[in-house]
Amino acid sequence: METKELGKKIMSIVKEDGSIEEVEVILAFEFKDNQKEYVVYTRNEKDENGNVTVYVSNVDRTTGDAKLLGINDESEWNRIKDVLRKLSKSE
Repeated sequence: METKELGKKIMSIVKEDGSIEEVEVILAFEFKDNQKEYVVYTRNEKDENGNVTVYVSNVDRTTGDAKLLGINDESEWNRIKDVLRKLSKSE
């Protein structure tokens, strides 16, 4: 479920314990060649250097309800990092 709030896209995530967490969606994209969809989101947490922490998940829609999956393939991670680098340079 996504809602817009002051120009921000908010996504609700149902965690393993059943609790619901709202996060801000930064970017959603798909690689056309493998038809995998990804979402980049944040909980607006900051690390020790003051940088906002972001998370990336693979979106699995095969069961009807979207599920966020981890990314374990190194070549897949490298492609995602390239997308994030391009995004950070364009801002």
